[in-house]
Amino acid sequence: MTVKVDRVVDGDTAKVFYEDGSRESEYVRYIGIDTPESVQPCAPVECFGDDSKDFNASLIEGRRMKMVFDEEQRDRYGRLLAYVYVDGRMINAEMLRRGYATTLEISPNTSKADQFSRLEDDARDAGRGLWSAC
Repeated sequence: MTVKVDRVVDGDTAKVFYEDGSRESEYVRYIGIDTPESVQPCAPVECFGDDSKDFNASLIEGRRMKMVFDEEQRDRYGRLLAYVYVDGRMINAEMLRRGYATTLEISPNTSKADQFSRLEDDARDAGRGLWSAC
């Protein structure tokens, strides 16, 4: 399913127009990754939080993205859960590859866990992104 991006929330979350013609955008949480917090109420911005949000924005803002679901389509908070692609590039993987995210494995949505673990290991070993900054 291809959706229009409404806005970037943080490094691992965006708001998208999921239903055609909907005026309300919905949250989509990227499966398999976690980024430092940058918008949590009553909490300071974590190390590399703004950088992760900005990098996510550079990849998706103003674009259309393809969402691919795993085992579950929504989490307990009602957010869509997806692997997201822009121009054929998986954003979840790109965030890990460049050191803007860490892996977050939550069953049953783990079909890419091994791939994501390797990307995180490579970024950590190379000292990319948050691995050298935090």
